[in-house]
Amino acid sequence: GRPGRLRLLAFRNQAVMGGWRDALAQADAGVPDIAAVRTGRRDKRGLGLNLEHQLAAGVGVFARAMRADGQTEPYAFAEIDGSRSAGLVTDGARWGRPNDAFGIAVARHEASAAHQAYLAAGGLGFFVGDGRITPAAERIVEAFYRWAVTDGVWMSLGRQHIANPGYNADRGPVAVTTVRLHLAR
Repeated sequence: GRPGRLRLLAFRNQAVMGGWRDALAQADAGVPDIAAVRTGRRDKRGLGLNLEHQLAAGVGVFARAMRADGQTEPYAFAEIDGSRSAGLVTDGARWGRPNDAFGIAVARHEASAAHQAYLAAGGLGFFVGDGRITPAAERIVEAFYRWAVTDGVWMSLGRQHIANPGYNADRGPVAVTTVRLHLAR
């Protein structure tokens, strides 16, 4: 008896993008360069699923999953070939601040096998790559508190713990603290 939503997203991006395996093949034993194989338009396809559900008044959960074909570099968005996330958000009515909110979420981002091989060989992507990585899924835990300062003004404080940033088991974990200010009329 509570509201919820289930959404499906299918996408197809067309752009001049290089292919991970093409870059590996061209590099022979050297470091692959994705820019060297950007020779024409390619398609990048994928699917996403988003679920939102209210558990109680002011308390909601979400779950999201997506998968891209993972054969080409990203033209836009993030360098992620697969992702799963879930979380919970509650408003502040329970502690007398109905316009405030608290949320916590977990996420797991993955690179495809071709993408991992490219990065492990020392290749650099548009957003990711730091030379010969040890491939691993990126795992994130995030929490935030949004404080309603006044009508139309919110300040948020957040904290992320990121394991294997950039799909590299040799890096991290990394802790990121964020402060956001939102102004609206």
